Amino acid sequence: MSELQQLGQILLQSIFAQNLVFIRFLALCSFVGLTANFNSAVGMSWAVTFITVLASAVSFLVYHYLLVPFGLEYLQTISFILTIAVFVQLVEIYLKKAIPSLHRMMGIYLPLIASNCMILAVALLNITEQYNLLEATVFSLGASIGYAIALIIMAGIRERLVYAKIPNLMKGYPLIFITSAFIAIAFMGLQGLGR
Repeated sequence: MSELQQLGQILLQSIFAQNLVFIRFLALCSFVGLTANFNSAVGMSWAVTFITVLASAVSFLVYHYLLVPFGLEYLQTISFILTIAVFVQLVEIYLKKAIPSLHRMMGIYLPLIASNCMILAVALLNITEQYNLLEATVFSLGASIGYAIALIIMAGIRERLVYAKIPNLMKGYPLIFITSAFIAIAFMGLQGLGR
């Protein structure tokens, strides 16, 4: 298999077959909290994509060129969290200055990107899967695209459900999680993709 085919396989699997929201059930906090509005879902998707790709690339470099040579592999989680927090702060400063309306719309969920378990999971999976830097970057991009697809699909559904007649018992979280379960089943059908 050529390197380009392998990168394509990593990308497709990280978007669909290993979707971190629907298959591994990570990042559900922002998934539920930011899908009530389509614009906030798109904004969060861009922010998470930027942070995930850059933070995982820097985490890869920190792990392989700082932690491993000095025998400090046990510090990987804390070093990855610090790296992610730095990028989150940079994004928050930028959004506050450049796009204040998006900054207000994302509210508390923007600083919570630092504790978004999906971003940390991507950095850790890059190490456990023993990807090289290019493969790790492709995996990070694919995981971010998968996260964006999950948010945008759910935001579109939730905006349509505003006009639907829903029994009181099902309004809110019950309907969100039932809908998510059906989408997850559809994504599970893509498990063989890229093999």
